[in-house]
Amino acid sequence: MAPLNYYLVLSAVIFAIGVAGVIVRRNVIVILMSVELMLNAVNLTFLAFARSFGSMDGQVIVFFVMTVAAAEAVVGLAIIIALFRHRRSLDPREMQLLKW
Repeated sequence: MAPLNYYLVLSAVIFAIGVAGVIVRRNVIVILMSVELMLNAVNLTFLAFARSFGSMDGQVIVFFVMTVAAAEAVVGLAIIIALFRHRRSLDPREMQLLKW
């Protein structure tokens, strides 16, 4: 059984990769995937603490976070598709003004 620190370090690394993806990339789909990666890192932290403390609260929170993340992905992809149809680009610098 791995100690809590291993899970927390793994979660921090995954979160840092997600933050780097949001900051560095210039593609809206990659940015959305990076946000999902950060949410999964937070979920791993919740699960690690829930396992460490012997509580089910962290697993319940993860279930709700996954539900919200799925809804966020669906709405985000719908917005991205609508913007791509109008602007023909996925560059976030061109999407600063949401005027049609």
